[in-house]
Amino acid sequence: MLTFNSENSKETLTKEWLVTNGIGGYASGTISGANTRRYHGLLVASLNPPIQRQVLVTKIEETIVSSDGSKYSLSSNYFPGVIHPDGYHYIEGFERGPLPTTIFSVKGHLVKKTIFMVHGSNTTIVAYKNTGKNTFKMILNPFYVYRDYHSLYHEDSEFCHYFGLDRNTLEVYTCHLAEPLYVKYSSGKFTEEYNWFKNYQYPEEQKRGQDYTEDAFSIGNFELKLKPGETFYITFSTDKKMAQQSPENLKQQELKRLKSLIPQAINDTFLKDLIVSANQFIVNRKSTGSKSIIAGYHWFTDWGRDTMIAMQGLTIAIGDQETSKSILSTFLKSIDQGMLPNRFADNENEQPEYNTIDATLWLFVSLYKYYEKFGDAKFITENIHYLEDILQAHINGTRYKIHVTEQGLLYGGEGIKQLTWMDARVGDYVVTPRHGCPVEIQALWYNALQVNQFFGKEFPNVDFKLKTESEILSKKLTAHFLPYFLNSDGYLNDVIGLDFKGDKTIRPNQIFALSLPFPLLDKNTGKSILEVVESHLFTPFGLRTLSPDSPDFCPVYKGNQWERDTSYHQGTVWPFLLADYFMAYSYVYGNTKEVSTKIELSLNALSKHFYESDCINGISEIFDGFKPQEGKGAVQQAWSVSSIIQLQLMYNNLKNSDDKKIIDLIS
Repeated sequence: MLTFNSENSKETLTKEWLVTNGIGGYASGTISGANTRRYHGLLVASLNPPIQRQVLVTKIEETIVSSDGSKYSLSSNYFPGVIHPDGYHYIEGFERGPLPTTIFSVKGHLVKKTIFMVHGSNTTIVAYKNTGKNTFKMILNPFYVYRDYHSLYHEDSEFCHYFGLDRNTLEVYTCHLAEPLYVKYSSGKFTEEYNWFKNYQYPEEQKRGQDYTEDAFSIGNFELKLKPGETFYITFSTDKKMAQQSPENLKQQELKRLKSLIPQAINDTFLKDLIVSANQFIVNRKSTGSKSIIAGYHWFTDWGRDTMIAMQGLTIAIGDQETSKSILSTFLKSIDQGMLPNRFADNENEQPEYNTIDATLWLFVSLYKYYEKFGDAKFITENIHYLEDILQAHINGTRYKIHVTEQGLLYGGEGIKQLTWMDARVGDYVVTPRHGCPVEIQALWYNALQVNQFFGKEFPNVDFKLKTESEILSKKLTAHFLPYFLNSDGYLNDVIGLDFKGDKTIRPNQIFALSLPFPLLDKNTGKSILEVVESHLFTPFGLRTLSPDSPDFCPVYKGNQWERDTSYHQGTVWPFLLADYFMAYSYVYGNTKEVSTKIELSLNALSKHFYESDCINGISEIFDGFKPQEGKGAVQQAWSVSSIIQLQLMYNNLKNSDDKKIIDLIS
C-alpha cells in the first residue's frame, strides 16, 4: 500500500489508476480524485467495442458531514491558479491490488473508496465504506458530460434531463438522441439541483500544448448516512439490467475473475500483478466477434503492429491459448493485399489503415511462438494459406512500393507514409525517414521466410507453394545482408536508403537481427553489435531510440505536439525493446550469471515504477532519454507490459532452471 501524509500528499495529484472492462471502456483518474487529463473519467464507455469511446461521468464531488454539522470535502480539482477543494490532504493510503482503493482519514472518520468496472459491460461502480467507529453523513455529487474521449465539454453543449425510476435508479439523458445512462444508488436520497460547474483545468493537457479547460453538469446530490462497517454503492451503467444487479455480487465476481487470470504455477508476486495488468489490454472486437489488444491507455485503440508484438508476452508466454488464437484470428481475417492493418479506425464508418510494413511480418513471429507454445497444428494448418498469400504479395509487390529487391532485401516506402514503428511525422515533416530497407524489416522478413520453411517441414502433407522460393530468398538475403548493413564501426546500419547507402545512425533496431526466433547473424558478429547497443542505448528502463552522441538526440520528452513528435524517436527510452535486447544478449553470450544480473537490474527499476509511480500497476510507454525515471507518453502500454512479463519469465527461468513448474520462456 502507498501511504501519504502532510509531506507527500501532493503526490496523489500525479499518481494515476486505471481499470478496464474488456470491451474498450475504462475508468481512470488520479489518487487525489482530481482529473488531470481529458481522458480521465469514472465511466468512459465504448459504444462500439472497442472503439467509439464516450466520456459519460467525469467524477464525483464528495463531502463528509460530521455529527456537529462540520463539512469536509474529500474532493480535489484544478481551477485557474488554485486546487479547490484540496481534499487530497485527507488521503492516508492507496491500495491498487486487486481493486483501486483510496483511504481517507477526516477528523476521526475513516472512509475507504473503491472503484471497479463490470467485465464486458459499460458499468462502473464506486463504493464508500465507513471503516471508522463513528457514524457520519456523506453528500455525493456526480458530474456528467457527453463527449468523445479526445474532445472537451462546455456549458453551451447540449444537456438534457433525467427521469427518476423505481428502486433508487435515475435514467439520465445527457444529450438529444443519446442512449440513457442509468445511475443506481444503494441508499439515501437524491435531491435534484441542476448546475454547470465551469473551468476545470487539466494540467497534463496543458503540458501537451492542448486545450485544457472543461465544464461539467450536475443534476443533483445524493445524501446518505454511513454507520461503522456500512458501505454505500453508486452504479453508473449504459445497461439498465446491469444497473439493477447487486453491486456487492458484481464486486465479488470481478475479484474472482481477476484471481482466475493467474496460472496456478506462478508464485512470483510481480509476475502475478503483471499478468493482471496485461489483461487490461485484452478486448472483444464487436466487428469480428473475436479478441484484440488495445495498444495503450488512454488514447490508443487496437493496432496491428502493437498487437503482434504485445501478444507474445500478454497471452502466449503466460499460456493463454484461447485468447492468443482469437487475437490471431482477428488479424488474419483482416489481411488485405498481403498486409495486416496498422490500426483499426476509431470510427466504425472508417476503413482500417494498412500503412505498415512490420505488423504483417510480426504475425509470422507470433504464429511461430504460438505453435511452439501450444503445438496447435490444426490452427496453423487451417491458416497457413494466409502466410503463403502474404509472402507472395511481398514478392510481387504491394502497397507503398513494398517489394523484394534483386539483392533479396525487403524494400518499402512511398511519399510521406512511414511504415515502421519509428513512424513519427508532424504534418508533412517526417522526423525519422526510413524509406528503403530498414534493418529490423530485413530480420523480420528473414524470419517470415524461415517460419514458412519451418511449417513446411513440420507439416509435409500441406501443399506449400513457396517452400522452394522462400529457401532461395533466405539464402539471397543472408548473402547480401552483412555487406550492406555491417559497417566499419562494427554495428548495423539502421536503414539502407533509396540510393542503397547505409544510414549509420546508432538505433536499437539492429537487435532484432539477433533476438528473433531465427537470428540473421552469427554470435560472434553479434558481440560487436551488442557492445555498441549497450554503450550507447541501454538503460535499465529500456533502450534509447538514438545514441546520446548524435546531434539530434533529445534528452527530454516534453512540450507541445511538435516538440513531442519530433523527439518521439530521437532518444526516448522504450521498455518494450528490453525483451528483445535480452533475448539477443542470451543468444550471443548464453544464459550466464551476467545476463541474470542485468535482467534483475531492469526488473528492479521497472517494478518500482510499476508499484509506486505514474499509473500504479502499469508500465509507461516511454521514458526520457537522459534520465529515464518519470514515465512519459501513454501511462499503460501493452508492449511495455508484455516485455516485462517476458523479462520476469526469463529471469525466473535462469534462476530456477531445474524447477519444471516455472512457465517455460518462449524461444
